[in-house]
Amino acid sequence: MSATQVLVLAKAPTPGRVKTRLCPPCTPVQAARVAAAALADTLDTVTAAAGAGVLVLDGDHPAPPGWATLPQRGDSLGDRLASAFADARTPGTPAVLIGMDTPQLLVEHLDTARELLVTAGGPDAVLGPATDGGWWMLGLRDPGHATVLRTIATSTATTGERTLVALRRRGLRVHLLPWLSDVDTAADARAVARLCPPGSRFARAVAREVPQPAPVAR
Repeated sequence: MSATQVLVLAKAPTPGRVKTRLCPPCTPVQAARVAAAALADTLDTVTAAAGAGVLVLDGDHPAPPGWATLPQRGDSLGDRLASAFADARTPGTPAVLIGMDTPQLLVEHLDTARELLVTAGGPDAVLGPATDGGWWMLGLRDPGHATVLRTIATSTATTGERTLVALRRRGLRVHLLPWLSDVDTAADARAVARLCPPGSRFARAVAREVPQPAPVAR
Protein backbone atom coordinates (compact mmCIF):
# COMPACT_ATOMS: atom_id res chain seq x y z
CA MET A 1 0.00 0.00 0.00
CA SER A 2 1.25 3.47 -0.84
CA ALA A 3 2.27 5.76 2.00
CA THR A 4 -0.50 7.41 3.99
CA GLN A 5 0.22 9.19 7.24
CA VAL A 6 -1.78 8.14 10.27
CA LEU A 7 -2.19 10.77 12.98
CA VAL A 8 -3.47 10.01 16.48
CA LEU A 9 -4.78 13.03 18.37
CA ALA A 10 -4.49 12.26 22.08
CA LYS A 11 -4.39 13.70 25.54
CA ALA A 12 -1.84 12.39 28.02
CA PRO A 13 -3.65 10.13 30.55
CA THR A 14 -3.22 12.45 33.51
CA PRO A 15 -5.73 12.13 36.39
CA GLY A 16 -8.12 15.04 36.46
CA ARG A 17 -7.36 16.10 32.87
CA VAL A 18 -8.61 13.16 30.84
CA LYS A 19 -11.90 11.27 30.54
CA THR A 20 -13.49 13.48 33.18
CA ARG A 21 -16.97 12.44 32.04
CA LEU A 22 -16.26 9.00 33.49
CA CYS A 23 -16.29 10.66 36.93
CA PRO A 24 -18.46 9.56 38.60
CA PRO A 25 -18.61 6.60 38.92
CA CYS A 26 -14.84 6.49 38.33
CA THR A 27 -12.30 8.42 40.33
CA PRO A 28 -9.92 10.64 38.32
CA VAL A 29 -7.20 7.99 38.73
CA GLN A 30 -9.47 5.24 37.45
CA ALA A 31 -10.54 7.38 34.50
CA ALA A 32 -6.90 8.05 33.63
CA ARG A 33 -6.16 4.32 33.68
CA VAL A 34 -9.05 3.69 31.30
CA ALA A 35 -7.76 6.47 29.03
CA ALA A 36 -4.23 5.04 29.10
CA ALA A 37 -5.57 1.65 28.04
CA ALA A 38 -7.63 3.17 25.21
CA LEU A 39 -4.59 5.06 23.95
CA ALA A 40 -2.34 2.01 24.16
CA ASP A 41 -4.76 -0.18 22.21
CA THR A 42 -5.20 2.56 19.58
CA LEU A 43 -1.45 2.95 19.13
CA ASP A 44 -1.05 -0.82 18.83
CA THR A 45 -3.70 -0.97 16.11
CA VAL A 46 -2.11 1.85 14.13
CA THR A 47 1.33 0.24 14.46
CA ALA A 48 -0.05 -3.07 13.20
CA ALA A 49 -1.68 -1.36 10.22
CA ALA A 50 0.88 1.26 9.25
CA GLY A 51 4.11 0.39 11.06
CA ALA A 52 4.21 3.79 12.76
CA GLY A 53 2.32 7.04 12.93
CA VAL A 54 2.36 10.53 14.36
CA LEU A 55 1.19 11.06 17.94
CA VAL A 56 -0.27 14.57 18.19
CA LEU A 57 -0.23 15.06 21.92
CA ASP A 58 -1.62 17.34 24.60
CA GLY A 59 0.72 16.73 27.54
CA ASP A 60 3.62 14.34 27.97
CA HIS A 61 3.39 10.64 27.13
CA PRO A 62 5.80 8.26 25.41
CA ALA A 63 5.16 7.24 21.81
CA PRO A 64 5.88 3.76 20.47
CA PRO A 65 9.29 3.14 18.85
CA GLY A 66 9.51 4.65 15.38
CA TRP A 67 6.65 7.09 15.93
CA ALA A 68 6.93 10.84 15.58
CA THR A 69 5.43 13.11 18.23
CA LEU A 70 4.01 16.59 17.73
CA PRO A 71 2.43 18.91 20.29
CA GLN A 72 -1.17 19.93 19.82
CA ARG A 73 -1.53 23.54 18.73
CA GLY A 74 -4.55 25.83 18.90
CA ASP A 75 -7.18 27.06 21.33
CA SER A 76 -10.28 25.21 20.13
CA LEU A 77 -10.52 21.52 19.22
CA GLY A 78 -11.23 22.51 15.63
CA ASP A 79 -7.98 24.48 15.55
CA ARG A 80 -6.04 21.58 17.06
CA LEU A 81 -7.46 19.16 14.51
CA ALA A 82 -6.61 21.44 11.58
CA SER A 83 -3.16 22.17 13.00
CA ALA A 84 -2.45 18.46 13.40
CA PHE A 85 -3.00 17.91 9.69
CA ALA A 86 -0.93 20.99 8.84
CA ASP A 87 1.99 20.29 11.19
CA ALA A 88 2.36 16.64 10.17
CA ARG A 89 1.79 17.29 6.49
CA THR A 90 4.10 15.73 3.93
CA PRO A 91 3.48 17.18 0.44
CA GLY A 92 1.69 14.72 -1.80
CA THR A 93 0.89 12.29 1.02
CA PRO A 94 -2.67 11.66 2.19
CA ALA A 95 -3.33 11.69 5.94
CA VAL A 96 -5.77 9.92 8.22
CA LEU A 97 -6.54 11.29 11.69
CA ILE A 98 -8.15 9.38 14.54
CA GLY A 99 -8.49 9.98 18.26
CA MET A 100 -7.97 7.80 21.32
CA ASP A 101 -11.71 7.38 22.04
CA THR A 102 -12.40 4.36 19.81
CA PRO A 103 -10.22 1.52 21.13
CA GLN A 104 -12.44 -0.95 19.26
CA LEU A 105 -10.76 0.36 16.08
CA LEU A 106 -9.64 -2.44 13.76
CA VAL A 107 -6.68 -2.69 11.42
CA GLU A 108 -9.27 -3.22 8.68
CA HIS A 109 -10.76 0.23 9.31
CA LEU A 110 -7.39 1.86 8.76
CA ASP A 111 -6.51 -0.33 5.78
CA THR A 112 -9.79 0.55 4.08
CA ALA A 113 -9.35 4.28 4.61
CA ARG A 114 -5.72 4.32 3.49
CA GLU A 115 -6.45 2.24 0.40
CA LEU A 116 -9.33 4.49 -0.67
CA LEU A 117 -7.18 7.62 -0.39
CA VAL A 118 -4.40 6.31 -2.63
CA THR A 119 -6.58 4.63 -5.25
CA ALA A 120 -6.81 6.48 -8.54
CA GLY A 121 -10.35 7.76 -8.96
CA GLY A 122 -11.11 7.13 -5.30
CA PRO A 123 -12.67 9.61 -2.87
CA ASP A 124 -11.00 12.82 -1.79
CA ALA A 125 -11.94 12.21 1.84
CA VAL A 126 -13.07 9.44 4.13
CA LEU A 127 -15.18 10.19 7.20
CA GLY A 128 -16.08 7.85 10.04
CA PRO A 129 -19.25 9.08 11.76
CA ALA A 130 -19.59 8.58 15.51
CA THR A 131 -22.82 7.63 17.22
CA ASP A 132 -22.71 10.74 19.43
CA GLY A 133 -22.93 13.00 16.37
CA GLY A 134 -19.22 13.62 15.88
CA TRP A 135 -16.70 11.65 13.87
CA TRP A 136 -13.99 9.14 14.79
CA MET A 137 -11.85 9.31 11.64
CA LEU A 138 -11.14 11.87 8.95
CA GLY A 139 -8.85 11.04 6.06
CA LEU A 140 -7.89 13.51 3.33
CA ARG A 141 -6.17 12.89 0.04
CA ASP A 142 -4.96 16.49 0.33
CA PRO A 143 -4.51 17.31 4.03
CA GLY A 144 -4.69 21.03 3.22
CA HIS A 145 -8.48 20.72 3.16
CA ALA A 146 -8.40 20.21 6.96
CA THR A 147 -8.47 23.99 7.33
CA VAL A 148 -12.27 23.70 7.09
CA LEU A 149 -12.28 22.14 10.56
CA ARG A 150 -11.44 25.48 12.14
CA THR A 151 -14.95 26.76 11.40
CA ILE A 152 -16.92 23.74 12.65
CA ALA A 153 -18.22 23.55 16.21
CA THR A 154 -17.01 20.36 17.85
CA SER A 155 -18.53 18.09 20.51
CA THR A 156 -22.07 18.69 19.32
CA ALA A 157 -24.75 16.34 18.01
CA THR A 158 -24.26 17.78 14.50
CA THR A 159 -20.46 17.98 14.27
CA GLY A 160 -20.19 14.99 11.96
CA GLU A 161 -22.99 16.18 9.70
CA ARG A 162 -21.54 19.69 9.49
CA THR A 163 -18.10 18.27 8.69
CA LEU A 164 -19.56 16.21 5.85
CA VAL A 165 -21.42 19.23 4.47
CA ALA A 166 -18.32 21.44 4.71
CA LEU A 167 -16.15 18.91 2.89
CA ARG A 168 -18.70 18.50 0.10
CA ARG A 169 -19.02 22.27 -0.26
CA ARG A 170 -15.30 22.31 -1.03
CA GLY A 171 -16.07 19.97 -3.93
CA LEU A 172 -14.66 16.87 -2.24
CA ARG A 173 -15.99 13.38 -2.84
CA VAL A 174 -16.47 11.82 0.60
CA HIS A 175 -16.67 8.11 1.42
CA LEU A 176 -18.44 7.28 4.69
CA LEU A 177 -16.92 4.59 6.90
CA PRO A 178 -18.83 2.46 9.45
CA TRP A 179 -20.31 4.13 12.51
CA LEU A 180 -18.38 3.67 15.76
CA SER A 181 -19.06 4.74 19.34
CA ASP A 182 -16.75 7.08 21.23
CA VAL A 183 -15.93 6.46 24.87
CA ASP A 184 -17.21 9.42 26.88
CA THR A 185 -19.30 8.04 29.73
CA ALA A 186 -19.14 4.91 31.88
CA ALA A 187 -21.98 3.40 29.84
CA ASP A 188 -20.00 4.09 26.65
CA ALA A 189 -16.93 2.45 28.16
CA ARG A 190 -18.81 -0.73 29.07
CA ALA A 191 -20.46 -0.92 25.62
CA VAL A 192 -17.20 -0.40 23.74
CA ALA A 193 -15.33 -2.85 25.98
CA ARG A 194 -17.76 -5.54 24.84
CA LEU A 195 -16.67 -4.89 21.24
CA CYS A 196 -12.95 -5.23 22.03
CA PRO A 197 -11.05 -8.53 22.16
CA PRO A 198 -11.29 -9.93 25.71
CA GLY A 199 -7.54 -9.59 26.21
CA SER A 200 -7.39 -5.96 25.13
CA ARG A 201 -5.99 -3.44 27.57
CA PHE A 202 -9.17 -1.41 27.33
CA ALA A 203 -11.49 -4.33 28.08
CA ARG A 204 -9.36 -5.29 31.08
CA ALA A 205 -9.18 -1.69 32.33
CA VAL A 206 -12.95 -1.20 32.10
CA ALA A 207 -13.59 -4.45 33.97
CA ARG A 208 -11.14 -3.37 36.67
CA GLU A 209 -11.68 0.40 36.93
CA VAL A 210 -15.29 1.20 35.97
CA PRO A 211 -17.75 0.37 38.78
CA GLN A 212 -20.88 -1.46 37.74
CA PRO A 213 -24.16 0.41 38.19
CA ALA A 214 -26.09 -0.35 41.33
CA PRO A 215 -28.96 -2.80 40.84
CA VAL A 216 -32.38 -1.25 40.53
CA ALA A 217 -34.54 -1.83 43.58
CA ARG A 218 -37.80 -3.60 42.93
